[in-house]
Amino acid sequence: MSFNRYSTVRQVLDDPKAREVLLRHLPGALTHPDLGMAMDMSLASVAGYPESGLTPATFEALVRDLEKLPG
Repeated sequence: MSFNRYSTVRQVLDDPKAREVLLRHLPGALTHPDLGMAMDMSLASVAGYPESGLTPATFEALVRDLEKLPG
């Protein structure tokens, strides 16, 4: 599967390599209290919430690294 800014949090977390990329950019993601609500949201949607901890720069770096994964 290839990943992009419209991939859901669930899709990213279900793939071991994508999960690793996410956790590298957002180390506390798995313990975030709103994780359950975000599972079926796209990364772009989640990034729109300040509570996500994703700054624009972090979000763009995350997406770039996810897009590099073999699909």
